[in-house]
Amino acid sequence: MQTYDIAIIGGGIAGLSLAYFLSPHRSVVVLERENALGYHSTGRSAAEFTLRDNAPLVNALARASHAFLTTPPEGFADVPLLIARGSVLFGTHGKETLVRQRFEEARALGAGVEWLEEAALVARAPILDPAYVAAAYFDPDYWDIEVDALLQAYARHARRHGAQILENRQFASARRVAETWLIETSEETIAAGVLVNAAGGWADTVAELAGVRPRNIVPHRRTAITVDLPEGIDASRLPEINEIEEEFYFKPEGGRLLASPADATPCEPADVQPEELDIAYAAHYIEEATTLSVRRVFKSWAGMRSFSPDRLPVVGFAREEPGFFWLAGQGGYGILTSPALGSHAAALLTGSAVPEPLAREGIGAETFSPSRFP
Repeated sequence: MQTYDIAIIGGGIAGLSLAYFLSPHRSVVVLERENALGYHSTGRSAAEFTLRDNAPLVNALARASHAFLTTPPEGFADVPLLIARGSVLFGTHGKETLVRQRFEEARALGAGVEWLEEAALVARAPILDPAYVAAAYFDPDYWDIEVDALLQAYARHARRHGAQILENRQFASARRVAETWLIETSEETIAAGVLVNAAGGWADTVAELAGVRPRNIVPHRRTAITVDLPEGIDASRLPEINEIEEEFYFKPEGGRLLASPADATPCEPADVQPEELDIAYAAHYIEEATTLSVRRVFKSWAGMRSFSPDRLPVVGFAREEPGFFWLAGQGGYGILTSPALGSHAAALLTGSAVPEPLAREGIGAETFSPSRFP
């Protein structure tokens, strides 16, 4: 039976970012139920990075992650992790005031946003229908994240520091014996001093199997489709296109257009599949807001976004079981916040000071603690 300081349940972006920051200081094993890392939420994310337009604490985590993603440690990744994209944020008739308000808020923060009259809108996003768009602005501070490069870099460097990353390991149960967790998987029994729950949509299930009270972390299904673009439209030059109240969004993906109805339907943790109605909504928004006709859906899929009751991450030791650590509830922001949350969780697990980028944002040891819930 192998013994480790810390066992991490979940080989997605949360578990692997933690393994990266933790493995130089502790012996670590990561247990992933699938035969590939990042199979569920991480591998199905639209993967945008933005410094604004999310909840204030998510924006703070993004700012704390920005330097790592723009200038990672030497040798961390072979490619840039952020690719400049920019975003057109718009509203249809009746939403002009909200669009202007959001534009002024961004400008007050010093952002290089640009108000878009019709000619500028068409130049920035030639697929949008000017008759549908009542007000719009361009925000340059949106980037595509090279998700696989980031995920694999976390895993590669964690392994170099001695972490064991084991796939095809279905977590069955865990019980505490004195100061040690005995963890049963589909393949073996593993011993660890601390059990980290980074299981995404299965976070509450893992807690219950370990005899720990769940925290009502609920997975939500989100759908996306891709469709062909007409000749003459260069996908590489298109910005993201975000409806101002997040009813839907578009972005380039593999030379095609990705569209999502931004659905957030509570679901059971699973290998989720898209519903026909949500696929139809995605196609409907393309035809309503753009000049494109959807002749076929090239690809459709769904992923999980897991939310805590206050829709913020849950990071810290369980109050009732000090050897059980939560790293869950990232709510679709796990990739863009992974440098901040991974380093934050590693500091809590090693008893170190809150990392300076987070401390600068006013984030402390208790900010995301599971103890904030009754």
